[in-house]
Amino acid sequence: MLIPAKRLYFFLASLMIIPVGLQWWLSPQLILILMLGLNTILLAVAIGDGLRVKSDRLKISRSPLPRLSIGRDNPISVTVQSQQRAQLLISDGYPREFPVSTPQFTLNLQPNQTQYEVFYTIQPHTRGEYIWQDLQVRQLSPWGLMWKDWRVNSRDKGIVYPDLIGLRSLSIRLALEKTGTMRQARRLGRGTEFAELRNYRQGDDTRMIDWKATARSNVPVVKVLEPEQEQTLIILLDRGRLMTARVQGMKRFDWGLNATLSLALAGINRGDRVGVGVFDRQVATWIPPARGTQQMSLLIESLSSLQPVLLESDYAGIVSQLVTQQTRRALVVILTDWIDVTASTELLQTMMGLTPRYLPFCVALQDPVIEAIAHSDSIKLDEAYTQAVALDLLQERKLAASLLKQKGILVLDAPANRITTELVNRYLQLKDTGRI
Repeated sequence: MLIPAKRLYFFLASLMIIPVGLQWWLSPQLILILMLGLNTILLAVAIGDGLRVKSDRLKISRSPLPRLSIGRDNPISVTVQSQQRAQLLISDGYPREFPVSTPQFTLNLQPNQTQYEVFYTIQPHTRGEYIWQDLQVRQLSPWGLMWKDWRVNSRDKGIVYPDLIGLRSLSIRLALEKTGTMRQARRLGRGTEFAELRNYRQGDDTRMIDWKATARSNVPVVKVLEPEQEQTLIILLDRGRLMTARVQGMKRFDWGLNATLSLALAGINRGDRVGVGVFDRQVATWIPPARGTQQMSLLIESLSSLQPVLLESDYAGIVSQLVTQQTRRALVVILTDWIDVTASTELLQTMMGLTPRYLPFCVALQDPVIEAIAHSDSIKLDEAYTQAVALDLLQERKLAASLLKQKGILVLDAPANRITTELVNRYLQLKDTGRI
């Protein structure tokens, strides 16, 4: 397909000057014939110029689509191979519902550039399978009169997963911190499992002195403890009505799913048995507690396709069905949201029923917009009313959280976009202090 370029329009407009200069010498009929002839010649030259574009001398391809992470900038590359001078416009057939960094590329290839690679990033806000259509290419003709437009067959399917980029970053962080954390825990005598005996050093806790070993060796000897491993971590993710709301472009459930996988990764990294359940009125998915990297892979593949539903969640029934099957003491984390004490009565009673056999941990994903409205400087009357409602909502949330804390339940009520980092940090603190 040939499309006129700006230069062709310029030449066509320039031909309009000719009748002005010839109107004194030629009749209107002759001028009209002359103009038709010149325009025909110009269009024929332009078409011939456009046909000189050899699209087969260009090789344009998109790299295989990676596993995409929701809410992240995912890089996509397009490669151009050419041995000729060329000016190109390239547009990829990405899903139009997602924002990209560069919708269209303009390339000026030189004869000495045999390969050229360009990148753009795409930020999906919904998980699932999406189709990338063909690459759309336009090449300017040698004289710049025409664009030749064609498509490159590159249809492909991309799958948007939870935040895999964040998981990779967290994995690196945990690996770097693990050695230093374990050494510090041993040095400070934290933990519940016996690791070794060693000579007393200045600064060691005198309560850790092993008097029998000291008597045998005639020098002070201390017991070194380390954080216990192979404990049980159960994560229950709510996918009911409250989790369908959008928070900063993503569903609250997606923020919770990212936090769930990150917490599971931290638990597996610390040697714990991790199990995950997703529920609404009934159990949508249940992966029993297990250790190892295979468990992490199973969690990602099993949970990535789940979506929230407009149903009220049955907290009491789900906890009774899943958690009470665990005979060992476990840290039970429920990721959900609450509004106030009245609307969240079932959740509060369910969490209270877990103590003292288990260590319950209730995590709420709040909307940071409500916090921003509550602490904004209102000027207009309608803004003041909105701010009053936001303040009332925050007060009700704090009341529900304080009620849980009074019953010995761990609570984390944080903005959805920060919940992952804060939840992982709290878990690591619990491990280091031997709370589980």
